[in-house]
Amino acid sequence: MRRLLLALPLALLPLAAAEAGEHAHDHEHEEHGSLGAHEHGVARLNAALDGKTLELELESPAMNLVGFEHAATSDADRAMVAAARARLEQPLALFALPATAGCTLASQEIESPLFGSEQHDQRAKDHDPEHSEVHAHYQLECTSPEALKALDLTQLFKTFPATERIQVQLIGPQGQQGAELTSTNASLSF
Repeated sequence: MRRLLLALPLALLPLAAAEAGEHAHDHEHEEHGSLGAHEHGVARLNAALDGKTLELELESPAMNLVGFEHAATSDADRAMVAAARARLEQPLALFALPATAGCTLASQEIESPLFGSEQHDQRAKDHDPEHSEVHAHYQLECTSPEALKALDLTQLFKTFPATERIQVQLIGPQGQQGAELTSTNASLSF
């Protein structure tokens, strides 16, 4: 399944390129492109439903989730980092999956230089320290995956209001699709 998520961006590349092209005029003044780049207010979510396994991979600038990207130096900063991590550790609440789907968390990995994870410490050396990111990977097992009709990110937008847009790439029973979701358009059908 992890290979499926890793292949997802390549499978949807033509769709992403078309979407980026449509919005290029809106972002000409920005230093980074809209896909794969560090852009405050924008997060990326890869989702794949394969049988009874739902994998979700969220990538976001730390600014969207914590409010800053520098190392936490004050007690207030450390409290904000801890609060964001605690919220990220509750994917069933963040992604508003229907109880009828019977999804339970099988595994999760949450990494960021702000969290002091060893995997990210090496990556942080290779990147601009003022552009910290958070990577969260969740694997859920669902007893009734047919009850998953939509991926609803409303709660994610409410929990992290600095997140303005989420670029979603999804593989589900209906095939591959991509969309850019916002707090006013926060759902994508499986």
